[in-house]
Amino acid sequence: MSQRVAYDAVVVGAGPNGLAGAIRLAQAGYGVLLVEANATVGGGARSAELTLPGFVHDMGSAVHPLALASAFFRKLALEKGGLHWIQPPLALAHPLADGTAAAIERTLQPAGFSHGLGRDRTAYERLMAPLVANWQALAEELLQPLLHVPRHPLQLGRFGLLALRSAEGLARGWFEEAPARALFGGMAAHSFLSLERRGSAAFGLVLGMLGHAAGWPLPKGGSQQIANALAAHLRSLGGEIAMKIRVEHLDDLPLARVVLFDLTPRQLLRIAGDRLPVSYRQRLERYRYGPGVFKIDYALRSPVPWKAEACRRAGTVHVGGTLEEITAAERAVAGGQAAERPFVLVVQPSLFDSTRAPEGKHTAWAYCHVPNGSTFDMTDRIERQIERFAPGFRDCVLGRQAMDCAALERGDANLVGGDINGGAADLRQLLARPIFSPTPYRIPVPGWYLCSASTPPGGGVHGMCGFHAAEAAIGGTLERGAWKRNSQ
Repeated sequence: MSQRVAYDAVVVGAGPNGLAGAIRLAQAGYGVLLVEANATVGGGARSAELTLPGFVHDMGSAVHPLALASAFFRKLALEKGGLHWIQPPLALAHPLADGTAAAIERTLQPAGFSHGLGRDRTAYERLMAPLVANWQALAEELLQPLLHVPRHPLQLGRFGLLALRSAEGLARGWFEEAPARALFGGMAAHSFLSLERRGSAAFGLVLGMLGHAAGWPLPKGGSQQIANALAAHLRSLGGEIAMKIRVEHLDDLPLARVVLFDLTPRQLLRIAGDRLPVSYRQRLERYRYGPGVFKIDYALRSPVPWKAEACRRAGTVHVGGTLEEITAAERAVAGGQAAERPFVLVVQPSLFDSTRAPEGKHTAWAYCHVPNGSTFDMTDRIERQIERFAPGFRDCVLGRQAMDCAALERGDANLVGGDINGGAADLRQLLARPIFSPTPYRIPVPGWYLCSASTPPGGGVHGMCGFHAAEAAIGGTLERGAWKRNSQ
């Protein structure tokens, strides 16, 4: 930067967590500067015309149940900044080989919880109903550091007994037939873990709960609208945002008493490793990243021709077949192999949001899990999977852009090796994220805090990592007043 200006706080990285941290500090009266390497704010919540003119694609996340679960975001009234949520008729559909699909919808009434589950419908509702009834209390507990004194211990304890199981074991234990097992397995696969690992069930429970209670909503106009609304709110509080500022070393930043880093451990080590205590640096060097993704954005001449009618009413479609097939696919990825029949997440926003494509045309967003850093082209395997459940899909494609792990990381340095979750989310690293500490956001350098998805509660567009890091800073020793922004 050409001039060095003193601020109360500088936040590095304008992803949802960096924006949330900056907003919380500005709410507390701090003079805040947010710096971002890219030309637009948002990090994993950006949108752009990636294929053909007029087709708006989400560059990272596309569906946002955790945004509605975030207590911090709910308090910000982001609709004033232009954010509007769209709730598809069905939150999720999971097609099966016989042309049917299991599906869930947003409702608190058990009579409308699910579709296509046959004899397992009652068991599914018995599993989910207590979670849905207490969803706000559970969301509050789960979007905090794992090491905290719970305000709702009974609800959290019941959830924990189920969540600590493997997804494969829970699905087989609760359900008798393929549809319900596949539906739960697909939700649990969002963990990026082998479904045979303990703790993988937690992700299926949380996403199922939120699907019914809050929905899996799409932001009108694309995920960029979330970031734009957050940025507008920050500016309304007096915060400043500087774009196209790539921080290569701490000397690139203006003076500040507090610095929040919306970076993963690898980026923090790169720009500030020489300033960190040896023991902390060594612990960050041992931080583990999870599998990556291979992502394709599609411009389509017509909607995806799903065989199952429910898939045409869902914003999100899980393409992976049976629980056994999904388990095999995720086991392959965990073992360092590209799955022959990958589990594919498909989002079709233009069915419900006409702003995403020219009239009569459509967009789709799809990705599958791959080993971290994989360069294998999964385009054919992804499209063969979609064609299994939507024959003629390839005939609908007007244009596509495929991105492997390296391309994703070039677009957002926090996506190390294509890992969109900021690090592996197994039980060990949920406890030690990025290190085992009651204050995991605090870096052992005065005034420094980590606020990325590499801190609790982890990945997802919810802003709570940034909020908690800012709260830690506010509770620290910042001497306000003397460090308000100076005139340039």
